[in-house]
Amino acid sequence: MSVPLSVLDLAHVAKGATSGQALWRTIEIAKRADAAGYLRFWVAEHHNMATVASTSPPVLIAAMAAETQRIRLGSGGVMLPNHAPLVVAEQFAMLEALHPGRIDLGLGRAPGTDQITAHALRRDAGQQGVDEFPQHVLELLAWFGDDRLPESLARHLAATPAPGETQPQVWLLGSSGYAAQLAGLLGLPYCYAHHFGTFDPVEVLAAYRSRFQPSAALAEPYAMVCTTVIAADTAEEADFLAGPARIMQIEARTGQRRPIVSPEEAAKREFDALEQSVLAQNSGTRFLGEAAEVTEQLKAFVAQTGVQELMIAASTFDAEAKARTLELVAARWD
Repeated sequence: MSVPLSVLDLAHVAKGATSGQALWRTIEIAKRADAAGYLRFWVAEHHNMATVASTSPPVLIAAMAAETQRIRLGSGGVMLPNHAPLVVAEQFAMLEALHPGRIDLGLGRAPGTDQITAHALRRDAGQQGVDEFPQHVLELLAWFGDDRLPESLARHLAATPAPGETQPQVWLLGSSGYAAQLAGLLGLPYCYAHHFGTFDPVEVLAAYRSRFQPSAALAEPYAMVCTTVIAADTAEEADFLAGPARIMQIEARTGQRRPIVSPEEAAKREFDALEQSVLAQNSGTRFLGEAAEVTEQLKAFVAQTGVQELMIAASTFDAEAKARTLELVAARWD
């Protein structure tokens, strides 16, 4: 039996387009994913990057919720070091109140930006370290009724809107074993960022499962892996559409965050030896090719990792190529 499929989107800004156009493109892709039967659609928090328009996941989630029908919407993730836990709790409590049973809160411990921007976001330099992440996660959970933190401010202050019959589903996200182990200890669902992580997902998920302790939120481990996919009618077309992702991968390694280029422009790029070595480690698209073949590869990947859910992302120049990937895979998944 196939596991559910979900989507991660970063609201990539295409060369020649505006950030506003990128956001509306993400909303359109969310509508297509909703119609195709995907379980979740997450957006990530990034700052000070010309490549990415998704700086405020809760605002974008609200916009997507107004344009979709049943798909769950969430953050993949909110970078908790950038925010006071109460602020995040109230934002997502409000989203859940407006769209009950449809909101996910994925949390990451990296700032998702450079240190100057991180300081501007939080202002208090003493609170920007990742060492406080477990404490901040427990503080946030306390606003949703989790009483495992003895001295929580939630014992004195109530998040508004007040908790109702449903709560946002809280996830921990990570690209290493740290968040996996913490998610296990806290009894939370976990998503491994295979789309850029360099660790073996089988080993990371084993760390999560081995340390899992049941909680009020989750009785058994629930793991998801996010990976990158581009599918098309032919392998040649998919390879052409994946050109911009290769450029993005190179620029990410060199600290450049420019708008995503077209496949035509990417096809003209020649890579030197160092760039080829970078692409050998991660080409920007983990699964690439003709739709039926790629879908079978993804099913094998699910079997290998034993995940309960698979999340896919695609770095493409235009919305149609990304939405088409989602629809091609979904049509062949079951």
